[in-house]
Amino acid sequence: MSQHVMISPSEAADRLALRELIEAYAHCADRRDAKGQMALFTGDTHFVVYMDAKAPKPSQELHSREALAPVFADLNKYAATMHFVGQSTILSLTADRATGEAYCMAHHLTVEGGKRTLMIAALRYYDTFVKADGTWLFSERLLYVDWIEERPLS
Repeated sequence: MSQHVMISPSEAADRLALRELIEAYAHCADRRDAKGQMALFTGDTHFVVYMDAKAPKPSQELHSREALAPVFADLNKYAATMHFVGQSTILSLTADRATGEAYCMAHHLTVEGGKRTLMIAALRYYDTFVKADGTWLFSERLLYVDWIEERPLS
């Protein structure tokens, strides 16, 4: 059994805001709201993708909010997506900085020539957050793809 520790109302509010930030990222992705998704990041954000979670070097590395536009626009190649956000853990939290890890099962539907294919990616994010003007934003997001499964759909 875990031991419960009392936290302040402001810490509880920050933890909730961080979870809502993580969920907003998935929501914007599934709604193809690239501008909304980009607004969740600092201007000088660092976004790194490891298509192979065990690879020592990233597949892609971006260094600004504007550089995220083509990454998020790439979702438009799918007929639909659905990102299920699993557990998210806040690893450290101060008044204006936090780190955490979030899990996501990302479903991507492709329709070509009447055939439907589903690609499911098991994702982990290692995040660094900053609070700017009372709002939490991603300042760094490291995306790790643990595995991908592809299957035909009827």
